[in-house]
Amino acid sequence: MQKIQQQILELRKKLHYHNRRYYVDDAPEISDYEYDQLYKELQALEAGHPELITPDSPTQRVGDKPAGQFLTVPHAKPMLSLENTYSEGELRDFEARIKKLLPGEDLEYVVELKIDGVGISVVYENGLMARGVTRGDGFSGEEITQNIRAIRSIPLSVDSADPAAGAFEVRGEVYIHRKEFERINLEREENGEAAFANPRNAAAGSLRLLDSRVTASRNLRAFFYYADFPPEAGITTQDQALAKLDALGFKTNPNRARCRDMEEVLAFIRHWEGKRDGLDYDVDGMVVKVNRLDLRERLGSTSKSPRWAVAFKYPAQQAATRIKDIVVQVGRTGTLTPVAELEPVFLSGSTISRATLHNEEEVARKDIRVGDHVFIEKGGEIIPKVIKVILEKRTGEELLFQFPAECPECGASTYKPEGEVARRCSNSACPAQLKERLRHFASRAAMDIDHLGPSIIDKLVDAGMVRDAADLYSLDYQRVASFDLMGEKSARNLGEAMEKSKGAGLKRLIFSLGIRFVGARAAEILSEHFDSMDKLAEAREEDLESIHEIGPKIARSVVLFFRQEENLKVISKLKEAGIRMEAVKQERGQLPLKGKQFVLTGTLSSMTRNEAKEKLARLGGRVMSSVTAKTDFLVCGEEPGSKLKKARELNVRALEEKELLEMIGEALS
Repeated sequence: MQKIQQQILELRKKLHYHNRRYYVDDAPEISDYEYDQLYKELQALEAGHPELITPDSPTQRVGDKPAGQFLTVPHAKPMLSLENTYSEGELRDFEARIKKLLPGEDLEYVVELKIDGVGISVVYENGLMARGVTRGDGFSGEEITQNIRAIRSIPLSVDSADPAAGAFEVRGEVYIHRKEFERINLEREENGEAAFANPRNAAAGSLRLLDSRVTASRNLRAFFYYADFPPEAGITTQDQALAKLDALGFKTNPNRARCRDMEEVLAFIRHWEGKRDGLDYDVDGMVVKVNRLDLRERLGSTSKSPRWAVAFKYPAQQAATRIKDIVVQVGRTGTLTPVAELEPVFLSGSTISRATLHNEEEVARKDIRVGDHVFIEKGGEIIPKVIKVILEKRTGEELLFQFPAECPECGASTYKPEGEVARRCSNSACPAQLKERLRHFASRAAMDIDHLGPSIIDKLVDAGMVRDAADLYSLDYQRVASFDLMGEKSARNLGEAMEKSKGAGLKRLIFSLGIRFVGARAAEILSEHFDSMDKLAEAREEDLESIHEIGPKIARSVVLFFRQEENLKVISKLKEAGIRMEAVKQERGQLPLKGKQFVLTGTLSSMTRNEAKEKLARLGGRVMSSVTAKTDFLVCGEEPGSKLKKARELNVRALEEKELLEMIGEALS
């Protein structure tokens, strides 16, 4: 028993360490497969000895059953809201008020990005997470401990020997990465559910789910900005508190500055105004705080806001335009989506001419009509969406939008499944659905088939040459060469690209099949756990659910996919065509770039960014989205932009594309 206890403790220690390296430090040291093997080993030991399970075990992050309800609990100290400012003049007024209350004091500030997330409070007792609570009304919130535990960047325990880690409270913002937000909304729309309006709403909804397993599947993150440490911790300033949070394993935002005066504060705010669009999470301003904690005590608070802190809000990035028409698109699962065709308008770095309207209920709720003048913005700074109609500009000539009762592509009847908001085409053989499935199959993240663009796919389907993805591998290229704008050379290039795609690998193949809920990340996990397509096809729901990050919804969907005869026929045809159906395992000793962090900027000439990312990943490297002090190399293509300046400021080595290719070549030799 003593030996088993020691094994369990060692496994927990390793998993906590690697969890931090992945979710907090963004610098993983082992593959997901290796992590999952450690996790499964711990699961097995705890299953055999349930009396040894402790609340801080990594296996206890997600509850086995949904919570009945959330209780309302009071905060030990109010979570007050911040006063908002919108100009440099208002920030100077804020400083003037402080100086009046603290005459003769030397003021210093800490400025942090204002994350557009959901406020939470987490209490630790004897080094263990004891309670997680939403901000609520600032005086009390809902106790959501089970869902807070499901967020992997939040530690379940901290070093209890640290003077700061007796009993303390931390506060932070839960948020969702923009790409994850896109994935969730795409998934919801395909399921006929209403899309979230923005990443903040998605995070808030995810935190209030009664089933923590679903919360865990949303890949929430958290940044922490406050801690009520005990006096013996010796913390006297905000920057010391943030450093201590870092040391204890909490993720703090690295984009912050200690400023000696308001001029430095304003310079930092100006610096970030044009850069925040480059982050992979939403930021709506800056928070300016007096650094010294004793001065904060003297300044105190009003009934609503602390006097020692203020929020500076960046102006909303919106634009006004007019809806020329509303068209309906048919997705690969048959979902009908209304799309507004707009008079082109420039917004957040690009020209916008189309915006999704999500579903017919959204159109009705916002009373959107053809001819309306509207405000648009980019949801999460990425997806164009209509915010509201400018009613003052209505002339009476606008047209109400009528959702079609028949599919605009094939004429089949449409239907709305019970409990869903999306309308769907009833014809599984609908050409529009087939075209979308083929576009997904050929996309960069899937089989990555060059020269198979939307126009060629349209021609192949319209000509009756392709009825499923497998038919792509038995094309009559002489007939393809006869298509308009094709010719023999283009047809030959397509044939070579099809042949090359046969070795794309199991991960890409799984993703390309379009299994519901299985995105690129889930496909990667499944490919690491199953050596072949045959083994995946034979997997049971319980087998799939036992895999870290694969929840019951994905498990059911995978099993259902492989029960359908039509899907099995396509896979059989792909196998006959010579598509590689087995995973190629990476040997542990073949990771010469293990632990190295790369950032890509500018346009690469010899490969796409995804190709560069995959090559580096196969060698153990990790590609991040932004340059930090932890970045090892910045890879510069043409027009590298502001990331190069940041790299120089942090003494990060910049590589030209030629140097990257040489590094990859040396690593492979």
